Amino acid sequence: MPGVSALLIAIILGILLTNVTTLPQSLAPGIDFAAKKLLRLGIVFLGLQLVLSDILALGAPTLLVVVCIVTGGIASTLLLGRLLRVRSQLSLLIACGFSICGAAAVAGVAGVTDPEDKKEEDTVTAVALVVIFGTLMIPLISLLSTAFGLDPETAGKWAGGSIHEIAQVVAVGGIIGGSALSTAVVIKLARVLLLAPVALILSIHQRQQQRTAAKSADPASNKPEAKLPPLVPPFIIGFLALVALRSLLPVPEFVLDLGQFAQTWLLAAAMFGLGCGVKIRSLITVGLRPFILAAQATLVVATISFIGMTTLAA
Repeated sequence: MPGVSALLIAIILGILLTNVTTLPQSLAPGIDFAAKKLLRLGIVFLGLQLVLSDILALGAPTLLVVVCIVTGGIASTLLLGRLLRVRSQLSLLIACGFSICGAAAVAGVAGVTDPEDKKEEDTVTAVALVVIFGTLMIPLISLLSTAFGLDPETAGKWAGGSIHEIAQVVAVGGIIGGSALSTAVVIKLARVLLLAPVALILSIHQRQQQRTAAKSADPASNKPEAKLPPLVPPFIIGFLALVALRSLLPVPEFVLDLGQFAQTWLLAAAMFGLGCGVKIRSLITVGLRPFILAAQATLVVATISFIGMTTLAA
C-alpha cells in the first residue's frame, strides 16, 4: 500500500491484539525473539540503505546541523527528563529514539544499556511514544511547511531532520512532493548513521559503570571481573559493515531490493513483537511525565532542525 508504513501497521496490530485478547503463553518466546533478535538483524540490513558519498554530498553545513540535531536532542531530553524526574533509562531511550531513528534507535540503545532486559517496560514505553508522536508529526510538518512558505527542498530537509522514523519521513516527503522526498530520506539516513557512535559511547559508559559498581561492592575481592558487554555490539558492527559494502562496492540492484525486503520484514516483525508488549493499562499508569518529555523532545528536535536547515544548511 503506497504511503503506508508496514512498520506502523505492524506495531498497531501488535498493540490491538495484545489489548483486546489474551495471547497464549506459548507465543511469548517467539514474540520475544522477534522484538529483540529480529530487530537487531533488521538494523544490520538498514546499513544497505546508506551510501556515504550521498551523505557527504550534503555538505559540511548540513552535516553540522545533523550532528547538532542528534547531540542537542539527546542532551536536552536528558536534562528535561531529569527536571521532570522521569526514570533515567526511559529518558535515555526517548532521547535517542526521538533524536536518531525512532524505534530502531530505542531498541539498539536498550540492547547496549540494558542487555538483560531488566527495564523492558521502559523500552516498550519509549517505542509507544515514538509511534504516537512520530505519527502526529506527519500532518504537522506537512502543514507547517506550507504555512511557513518553505520550498520542497528546505521542507524535505526539515522533515528529515525532525521526524522520528524513516517510514514517517517518507510519508511526509511524499505529501510535500517535488525534491522533498529524496532530500528528506538522505538527511534522515545521516541521522541513522550516528546510531553507531552513540551506541559506542553508551557501551563504553556502561562498561565503566559495571567496573565501578563491582569495585564498590567488594573492593578487596580477588574474583575475576564479571563479564562486560562488548565494546561495540555485534549488530552495530554488522550495520557498519553493510554501510561500507554499499559505499565501496557496486552492489547489484537485486541485492539491494532483497536487502530492502529483508529489512522491512524483519523490522515489521520486530515492531509487531514490541507492540505486543504495549499494554494500554500499563501505559496509563506510567503517568503524564513521559508524555510531556516526549512532546518536549519532539519540539526541541524539530526546532533545532528548523533553525539549522533554514539558516546554516539553506
